[in-house]
Amino acid sequence: MSGRIAARFAQLKAEGRAGFVAFLTAGDPDHETSAAIVEGLPAAGADLIELGMPFSDPMADGPSIQASSLRALRAGASLRNTIELVRGFRNRNNETPVVLMGYFNPIFRYGVDAFIGDAVAAGIDGLIIVDLPPEEDEDLCLPALKAGLNFIRLAAPTTDETRLPRVLANTSGFVYYVSIRGITGAASPDIASVGESVARIKRHTVLPVAVGFGIRTPEQVADIAAVADAVVVGSAIVDVVANGLDANGKAGPSLVEEVLGLVRSLAAGVRNAPVERKAG
Repeated sequence: MSGRIAARFAQLKAEGRAGFVAFLTAGDPDHETSAAIVEGLPAAGADLIELGMPFSDPMADGPSIQASSLRALRAGASLRNTIELVRGFRNRNNETPVVLMGYFNPIFRYGVDAFIGDAVAAGIDGLIIVDLPPEEDEDLCLPALKAGLNFIRLAAPTTDETRLPRVLANTSGFVYYVSIRGITGAASPDIASVGESVARIKRHTVLPVAVGFGIRTPEQVADIAAVADAVVVGSAIVDVVANGLDANGKAGPSLVEEVLGLVRSLAAGVRNAPVERKAG
């Protein structure tokens, strides 16, 4: 599938490096602050942006991202606001891919057809829906693909050779490899194991493979970038948002710059990765 995601990975391949994907929960800690962070991410080094759709029961997420969802919801976040956040970003940036990650319930309540139409119109490039397995592709995946949205599937350490082709059947944009067992932010990935798993996935698909879950430092980013096409960091970024709140839970004056400062340091990891990357 063509579009911003394919163009960005082609650019990264030409540059001979992996991409950096920054995750934030949309609307955390409030819409205006979230929008300011998102606007600053590309200049800070984010090659792709992944926005969490706030949800009250994010079962695959660890405590940090769960808390960020609750903060966003308390501040009035909704799926409609999330789409509007991307629409506003597109007024200033038409190149950086934006992917929404989350759960099917808010989309179902919004209305699948209405959501897809609004997402495409706002400039959203892809979806990662944690709780929709391939067996339910007709619910969202196939209509989304038909409308031009990439549908990005998760593969995990437990996804065996029998299951993997089914997972990849309607995947587009890239494959998101979950580098650890369990929830986000719960542990650190084993680099050797990740490298073997990425190579195994690449035997089944020509799509780029992004690796996330448990990656928190520039050094870890560099290690993963040596074996993958992109590196995703979420919990570490979300933690900086949490730490930048004042006693009333409001954004402190330096919160945006603190988040972008961390993103700059993390994004440096993909640019400092070994040049003999074999992922392609």
